[in-house]
Amino acid sequence: MWSAKTATRAAATGRSLTLLASQRRALSVARPAEAHVGFIGLGNMGEHMAKNLINAGHTLTVLDINEEANSKLAAAGATVGKSNADCADGADFIVTMLPNSQHVKGVFMGDDGILSTIKAGAICIDSSTIDPGVSKEVAGMVAGKGAAFVDAPVSGGTMGALNGTLTFMVGGPDASFEGATPVLEGMGKNIVHCGDVGTGQIAKICNNMMLGISMIGASETMNLGKRLGIDEKVLTNILSTSTGRCWALDTCNPCPGVFEGVPSSNGYAGGFQSGLILKDLGLAQAAAESCGAQIPHGSLARQIYGEMSGNGYENKDFSSAYEYIQEVDCDSTFDKK
Repeated sequence: MWSAKTATRAAATGRSLTLLASQRRALSVARPAEAHVGFIGLGNMGEHMAKNLINAGHTLTVLDINEEANSKLAAAGATVGKSNADCADGADFIVTMLPNSQHVKGVFMGDDGILSTIKAGAICIDSSTIDPGVSKEVAGMVAGKGAAFVDAPVSGGTMGALNGTLTFMVGGPDASFEGATPVLEGMGKNIVHCGDVGTGQIAKICNNMMLGISMIGASETMNLGKRLGIDEKVLTNILSTSTGRCWALDTCNPCPGVFEGVPSSNGYAGGFQSGLILKDLGLAQAAAESCGAQIPHGSLARQIYGEMSGNGYENKDFSSAYEYIQEVDCDSTFDKK
């Protein structure tokens, strides 16, 4: 029978459970202050992300195939690992920021990979943009080692990585998300839990499909305005406060000279390579085919970035679509195959 005494006992139990949950959260927040973090992948994004973790007080063991990148992190206070396994050995958290699905599988599952030395209780944070199915596959293997895995791809570009203002789209169980959040907060501003493992990748694929489409639209728009005779900066100011406003115009404008400190004003060096947006659009295409979704603009964007990558633009920032559009015969570029 429910009585006042029973209610009092239940309330006390509830308070105890709430206190215990609070204590657990406090421990999870405090843990990264002294955390050992393994970080693999020090490209245009990963370098800044790793440095921000060092600045936040973490101890890092890092690794990249580029020795210059390793040297930069060593100068910032990190230890350079001998292998992927060495980076994972003893680490509380392991962050990976890699180009594609095969790289992620190799780093985790390959000879001398993360899975060979990962300790029980560690949390893996994969910020690569890859196939959601690969994230689920890797998560299962990590779980078999008694560790946790979240997919946590990012948005915000190199400036967001530099300034520590990235958005992380995180897929994984609640406990893993809560455990990873304090480390993610050392690299980003917006940490969003999307759902189970793989949903972070779904959100990122959708975002990057829109990004690829909008950058081509911005490039076409700026090229049209220039050819018609309007000043590029005047046009940008108008578009940035009008209904055509988008990130590709008001933050990473593809027209050289409109903004300082963006790839278009640096010969399209740095930033987000055209080859990578092509890869992401390929992921979007495969995902769309798997569920029967129609993405005609996404498919056309993939075609254009494919042509760019085959004509010397693969390693240029994807805003170089503006330069490419100016250089090629438009009929051949937009002729849908």
